This record gives sequence, C-alpha cells and structure tokens, in this order.
Amino acid sequence: MEVKMNEIDVNKLKEWDKTLVWHPFTQMAEYVKNDPIIIERGKGCWLYDVDGNRYLDAVGSIWCNVHGHNVKRLNDALYAQANKIAHSTLLGLTNVPAVQLAKEIVDIAPGGLNHVFYSDDGSTAMEVALKMAYQYWQLKGEKQRTKFIKLEEAYHGDTIGSVSIGGIDLFHSMFRELMFETFKVPSPHPYRFEGTEEECRNYSLFVMESILKERGNEVAAVVMEPLVQAAAGIVVHPEGFLKGVRELCNKYGVLLILDEVATGFGKTGKMFACQWEDVVPDIMAISKGLTAGYMPLAITLATDDVYKAFWGGDYGSGKTFFHGHTFTGNQLGCAVALENLKLFREKGWPEALLPKIDFLYERLNHYLADLKHVGNIRGRGFMVGIELVKDKKTKEGFSWKDDVGRRVSRRIIEKGVFTRPLGPTLVMMPPLAIAEDEIDLMVRTYRDAIVEILGG
Repeated sequence: MEVKMNEIDVNKLKEWDKTLVWHPFTQMAEYVKNDPIIIERGKGCWLYDVDGNRYLDAVGSIWCNVHGHNVKRLNDALYAQANKIAHSTLLGLTNVPAVQLAKEIVDIAPGGLNHVFYSDDGSTAMEVALKMAYQYWQLKGEKQRTKFIKLEEAYHGDTIGSVSIGGIDLFHSMFRELMFETFKVPSPHPYRFEGTEEECRNYSLFVMESILKERGNEVAAVVMEPLVQAAAGIVVHPEGFLKGVRELCNKYGVLLILDEVATGFGKTGKMFACQWEDVVPDIMAISKGLTAGYMPLAITLATDDVYKAFWGGDYGSGKTFFHGHTFTGNQLGCAVALENLKLFREKGWPEALLPKIDFLYERLNHYLADLKHVGNIRGRGFMVGIELVKDKKTKEGFSWKDDVGRRVSRRIIEKGVFTRPLGPTLVMMPPLAIAEDEIDLMVRTYRDAIVEILGG
C-alpha cells in the first residue's frame, strides 16, 4: 500500500534511513547502531530534527552555509526564479541569471580571472580545472605537460581526477589503480614540522622547486588550496607560502590552479583566501559559499591567457573545451547566488566580519588553550581546527583508529551542537552569520565535551 509522505511517522523515517540511504564518508554498520538525526527544518544558525531537538550548525552544513538557514531574501530569490524557469541548458543557449552572475563573480574575483565556466560542485569544478589545464598545454603544442604537482594531505573532491590530485590515504588509497601519476610536495604544516614556520615554508618550497627543476617541462600545473588545507585537518600554511608557489610557477612556466571551494566567500576574512597574499592564479575553482549553501553550483575561473588558447578555428580545430554538465549554469542556483552576493555587499562582508573573527579566537584561547589534550588550535577566519593529542608536550597524536575525534564530536552533538571531525581534529566552520553569543555557546560546548571524554 502506498504511503503518503505527510502520513509517515518518525519511526518509519528512521527505519527507511537505516535500510535505504547510503550516507557519504560513513561506516554504515556503525551508523545504524544509533538513531539517525533527521533534519526537518532550519532557522538562522540552527537545525531542527523530527524529534524536536535543535542543533547549532557549527560546520555550516559542511562548510557551505553563509547567512544561516531559511533566509527570506534567499528563499524569495529562488521562488521568483522558479516562477520564471527552473532550468534550461547552457549548451547552445544562455540565460539571464547565469550571465549576470558571471559578471558579478568576475568583478569580485582576483584581477585577471575574466572567464567563467559553470559546473555543479567543488569536485566537478576541480575536474574542469584539471582538464582545462591539460588541454591548454595540448593546444599550446607542449604535449608532454601532462602531470600535476600537489600537496601531501590534499583534498580536492571525489571524482577520479580530483582524487588523483588528493593526498589523504584514508580517502584516496583505495582508488590508487584508477588514479593518474602526480608529483607530491610536503604540506607546510608548522605544528607537525621540526623547525620554525619560516623553515617549514622554505622546506616545502625547496621540494617543489626541486621537482620543477628536474621535471618541470612535464608539469601542467601546481594544484593547491590557498592558505588552509581544509580536509587535511584545517592545516594553516605559513605566511608567504602561497606567494612563493606563485613565484615558482612563474619562474618555471607552469600554471597555478587554486581550489577556493572551501576557503572562498569570506571564510578566511577576505572574499577569497588568495587575496591575503595578492596572488592571482591561472585557474580558480569556487563553490560551497557561492549559493550561501542553498543550491549545488560551482564555477571554474580562468585568465585571458588560458581562455585564448581555446579560441579560434572551426569546430574541427580541436579548440573546443569538450566538457559540460546537464545543470551547468542552472538558473535557480545562479539566482540565489546573485542574492547571496547582494547580501554580502549590504552587510559589508567580509570586512565587517573581522571583529567577530577576533571574538572567535579570543573565546577559543579562553576556553580551550589550557586543556591538556588540546595540542594545537589553528585557523584562519572562520576555519578552525582543534587538534587533540595524547601528550601536549611531545605532540604525540591520536591515530584515526583511536576514534577520538568522533567520540568527542558525538558528545558535542548530544549537547546540541552539530559538528563533524577530521580524524583527531575537531572542526569549527559555522555560518558567517553566527552571533557572538552563539560563538560562545559553540566553543564552551566543545570544551565541555573534550573534558568529559578525555579529561581537563
């Protein structure tokens, strides 16, 4: 007998979730041991489940929510667009919000990134970037440039191309036989480096330059997240590393691809993280905060030089970029992205966020710095990692198998704050709209959970 959705009870929903829904990055045998949290609605920075519980969204629904949930201005923008048209293809056609958004993005992007290629999410935006860089060199006649330089512990998504430029063994090693060859550079991770921040930066740059000296004529591009490697555990690079990479790319004539999917749209205190060091990449991927966490939409930006390599000739010239997605330039996503950017301007973001960022780090130091198992509090803007360690003096860490991050995070959730760890590193990346009293509650809840699970 068919059951109407509005007649379904909570227990039936939970049963169906456990038996039918395969959750991402989730060990399902563990997941089904507990009642699932089924979100029914959201308001502001809070999520509400079907059991009547509420949770402060401390990770912005995995790093994408900007203004909070159920924002009337964003809702209205979606509704207005849906009443015109929800989707038409960008293959052979264009549409009003896609064109308008392209202009808005070029205006706020680092100068020189003048061309917008739409896709669906961060992983596909990076897949576009890789294929764009590869075909660029093929069209330039340097067909040997087929390899990419990446950072250790890199994460750029889950499609095969983006997995190939990833470096987190737990996520990526299973698919090694499917991946193409890359060159790997040590991630500049000051907390885990035996030396100063400057020495840490210089060592990674030295290794990168050594590869470029020896194999640079095979390299299509260097690929990295600027300033912060998010999925690596919120690893914050030493000052000057990004600028140093840009200089090496210039010196050896390779492209620089920046993945601003997680770092973009105000999370570091500037619209894009690369603006902190006045670096302009050749290709840049953005998503997540682009639609304020409302709709799947992504963009890969390119410079005039990259774009012009694909210009000219007839259809048979091979200069077409043969890549596209069904929902490329989707009107609903573009419409809500446009309204999102209007809200940024009206709120004076990201500049107006700086006092709130200072308050966040004051609270982190006040509540967490002295705990015996908090080894390192690191972050940039609203991107925060709290690394839990066995021994604070020796920096002896917990392994993924110790399950410390998950155990502490489960306790945080039980206390009414939703989070998701990265191994032994607890993560905070709330909506930019979070209020100071909510920041205080969030940090205090993390502290209480750490003390209850690991001791003070």
